[in-house]
Amino acid sequence: MIYELRTYTVKPGTVGEMVKAASTISRDIRGDNFGKLEGYWITEIGPLNQVMHMWSYADLNERTRLRAELAKNARWTGEYIPAIRPFLVHQQVRLLNAVIPPVAPAATGNVYEFRNYRARPLGAAKQWLELFTAVLPEREKYSRIVGLWQTETGQPNEVCHIWAYPSLNARTEARGNAMKDPAWQEFLGKAPQLLEEMHSTIMLPAPHSPLR
Repeated sequence: MIYELRTYTVKPGTVGEMVKAASTISRDIRGDNFGKLEGYWITEIGPLNQVMHMWSYADLNERTRLRAELAKNARWTGEYIPAIRPFLVHQQVRLLNAVIPPVAPAATGNVYEFRNYRARPLGAAKQWLELFTAVLPEREKYSRIVGLWQTETGQPNEVCHIWAYPSLNARTEARGNAMKDPAWQEFLGKAPQLLEEMHSTIMLPAPHSPLR
């Protein structure tokens, strides 16, 4: 399974129109016939005026084939693309291999956090993932992870993970409690030296997002 995370930066004030087109025109045309929609979010804290949407495919060959078929779809090229083109400023694509595939939270109405870390070259990402997955059962005492990935293309030496919280206050509480956990403290004593960059983006799910 390969995952594709697409991040679109749009003109200020047009996020609502972008989501409307995605939730109506795009979903009507695509469904899950040209890749499965895993999640669709609007950025709230961090980089603004962005939408982030994740798709899954059986493999890279299926992604290539299905995207080629979509590009030939008359409604896609004649309705959806013209509808969103005026809004777009920048597009970014990450292809991801799942370490932990997406797991829907038990309840809906969540705030999501996307964390992406750039590791040092030559094996540091693998080392970080080994440390992180070993301590994850302890970390999940405080909040549950939605998914964990390592990038295939787009951003080398990067790991990405998504978390869901009932609210921003719940996020603050969960992270505060985790910081007091001895196992997590031990992890924090080893893992940061493997990283060059750490980024966090708070996201809200769009109405048509499967992960809500």
